[in-house]
Amino acid sequence: MAQSTRIGDALYGKHSYTATEDNQLSFDRGDRLVVSAASGSPYWCWCSFDGRHGYAPVNHLATQSEWDEMKAEEGWQDDQYFDSYSDLKLHLEMLEDRPRTLAYRKAVELGAEYIRDKVVLDVGCGTGILSLFAARLGKARTVYAVEASDMAQYASAVAKQNGLDDCISVIEGKLESVEIPEEVDLIISEWMGTLLIFEFMIETVIYARDRYLKPDGVMWPSHANLYLVPCSAHKSYNDKVSFWSSQYGFDLSPLISLAKTQFFQKPIFNHTLDSDDCLAFPTCILDMNTKHVKIADVEDIYSEFKFEVTKSGTFHGFASWFEVHFECPGLPNDVKPIFLSTGPDHELTHWKQDLFMLDEPEVVEVGQEICGSIRIRRNSKWRRHLKATIKWETSLHAKEKVKTFSLWR
Repeated sequence: MAQSTRIGDALYGKHSYTATEDNQLSFDRGDRLVVSAASGSPYWCWCSFDGRHGYAPVNHLATQSEWDEMKAEEGWQDDQYFDSYSDLKLHLEMLEDRPRTLAYRKAVELGAEYIRDKVVLDVGCGTGILSLFAARLGKARTVYAVEASDMAQYASAVAKQNGLDDCISVIEGKLESVEIPEEVDLIISEWMGTLLIFEFMIETVIYARDRYLKPDGVMWPSHANLYLVPCSAHKSYNDKVSFWSSQYGFDLSPLISLAKTQFFQKPIFNHTLDSDDCLAFPTCILDMNTKHVKIADVEDIYSEFKFEVTKSGTFHGFASWFEVHFECPGLPNDVKPIFLSTGPDHELTHWKQDLFMLDEPEVVEVGQEICGSIRIRRNSKWRRHLKATIKWETSLHAKEKVKTFSLWR
């Protein structure tokens, strides 16, 4: 916070904060606090918020002018994000992804009895394929299809072309800025991205849930899990690093350190992981129930891991993938909910897998442990971006290693 404040000034949470003492305030990013007394400290403000009074850390707060500037910048970032979804190339890639699209269709077919005559909200409808499923296969009474990009106009035309415009109501605009005329029974959305939460469309889905979903309503996907596993990646390492050892009879090895910096400071997001390259059993680093998750839960994710190596080999890095589930009330106990996995043991999707490469590969043996932690944090400025910090060690007395990856800023 760049300037001093006076009693009565409004301050805004630029980062969420969870109180650690009884005399402190908890608040989320964007919450409006009011300075109610002098604090006597340059690090804390005594504020009122939501009928309570307490200390709030200055470095988590922004003045009105600072907040306006931040929101203007975020609006520009959002415009860039939504403009990208006006490009039909992205929608072609998603619709060509049959495991992805068929999982949603199967969920609608399996849950058709629940959806019949219900109200559905499709968040980020794109071309409208999920709305079409809900209307024709699920026999929903009304489907509100919200899309912030120019693709909304085409989604409306598609609904009409298929004779479903009496059921599907396409609403153009950001969901946070439009009005849905009634509460809904089902929210359906394909919000997943790299490392599950990249682009943070989940934030809009959470907003839709909190504002429009009936207390007994259903979220699709209903659950999401993010997995991590140590792996070998010989081809990726050779293509990006070993390549520089010798080319056309010349030693280009002075470029190797630069290659590691430029190629491996971000995850390889279009990696295809072979199951045989996994050096241990995967572990779940995030278990999300979309009916209850809060945005603060995914802005700073921390998980410790301990892998026991099941296959000797070269440890090049960690691979990650996710899976989502579509649970529905009323299904018989012997009927399993539909799920979609982007893991290496399942049909390849457009997400593929994410690969976090180490700078220096290590040889590991069966029975050896790889211990450490991963922390995934939202970028405080570029709000749709992430940073992932992985700490690990491969033997009991080895020095802990640390590497931070940017997704993408």
